[in-house]
Amino acid sequence: MGSVLTKSRLEKLLEIRPPLIESMPSPDLQIQENGIELTVREVRKWIGPGAISLENSERKLAGTERLEFDEYGWIEIGPGSYKIVYNEIVSLPKDIIALGRPRSSLLRSGATIASAVWDAGYSGRGEGLLIVFNPNGMRLQKDARVLQLLFFQLTEEVEKGYQGLYQGRV
Repeated sequence: MGSVLTKSRLEKLLEIRPPLIESMPSPDLQIQENGIELTVREVRKWIGPGAISLENSERKLAGTERLEFDEYGWIEIGPGSYKIVYNEIVSLPKDIIALGRPRSSLLRSGATIASAVWDAGYSGRGEGLLIVFNPNGMRLQKDARVLQLLFFQLTEEVEKGYQGLYQGRV
């Protein structure tokens, strides 16, 4: 793996078509020196089990139900795990991957986000796993910045790029 992309390189990648990331509610706040922060579009609770198999032939995604923000754009959630759907649409070139890390403010509130590798060539709206450890729960505002994507330049372009089920989902 190559180096982490800096703000100046990220800004250049935001100007090309398709841009590295689009649908940012507040780019001035979200573009950081070493990454771009993703924001909350939806919070979903689990309502059914999932199943994972070797070849995905028996894969079944866990069912979810959308939780509603109040009239002021806030939601109160208790301890547990939730699916987060991000506002942003990410389009990674075939020579860049991304890794997501929770913002420190989220950690300081007793919560974290788990995120998988964002593969080279992936394009779509991402999701994450919000885990609230704080026994008192937390309040979360719509469009809150919760995850920072760090972008890594690969030493060479991958041949095919991401070809999975989630390609192009928005």
